[in-house]
Amino acid sequence: MADDAFPAQQQEPPGLTSSMDPVPDHGESSYVGHGRLAGRRALITGGDSGIGRAVAIAFAREGADVAISYLPEEQPDADDTARWVERAGRRCVLLPGDLRDEQTARAVVADAAQALGGLDVLVNNAAYQMARRDRFEDLASDDLDRVLKTNLYALFWVTQTALAHLGRGASIINVSSVQAYQPSTALVDYAATKAAINNVTVNLAAELGPRGIRVNAVAPGPIWTPLQPATQPAETLESFGVDTPLGRAGQPAEVAPALVFLASETEASYVSGTVLGVTGGKAVF
Repeated sequence: MADDAFPAQQQEPPGLTSSMDPVPDHGESSYVGHGRLAGRRALITGGDSGIGRAVAIAFAREGADVAISYLPEEQPDADDTARWVERAGRRCVLLPGDLRDEQTARAVVADAAQALGGLDVLVNNAAYQMARRDRFEDLASDDLDRVLKTNLYALFWVTQTALAHLGRGASIINVSSVQAYQPSTALVDYAATKAAINNVTVNLAAELGPRGIRVNAVAPGPIWTPLQPATQPAETLESFGVDTPLGRAGQPAEVAPALVFLASETEASYVSGTVLGVTGGKAVF
């Protein structure tokens, strides 16, 4: 096994951080804030683990209060994230619920806005994939439904509801993927949703620009999160990310700064309709 490879391992979806080997780096010991989001209020879907946790920690250290949505079975991860946010001296509102249900998705936004006293930043990060199949014909309707509802329907419902709370200077950040540009055959449904998210990002940026709301996306490459051991065959993880030009998978902590930049009204005030790649060198065009 290469030095940058991971040991074979597998979990049941959605997976938990504490069961991973090694545990991902979310910036717990490394991220240093500079007040770039002071006083901002952010909702992060899928904020309990992986990229979502790293963003919650970074936003908190930049001065933002955060609300995180997550599946109820991810409560241990959500509790850990809340502790890191609170150590930064900021509030963390925990909002369990399955965003595949429209009523739940919309209620999460309303609850976040009420608890935080408003919203300034929305991060649409929640996502699902399933790579345990070999042929297009093996894509089950139940899996397709889960991917589409988690990755696309929920994004629409959450964003629609959030617009009642987002004013001038607000930022919406969608999490796309390098899969939108270099799709894997085993992830055709997931890749299709990520390509659609890019389209939605550009479309919304055009519509919401006159309202003073910026809309962007981040497209991560292979990132070490619970989604990987929970949705990929165990043996594939031993080579996870080694096909990137940098020769390794990324850590959630390496993605979070891109979202801090896009959320900052000072540093990214003229950035909208952009998809920013954090891919280890894989192309996003």
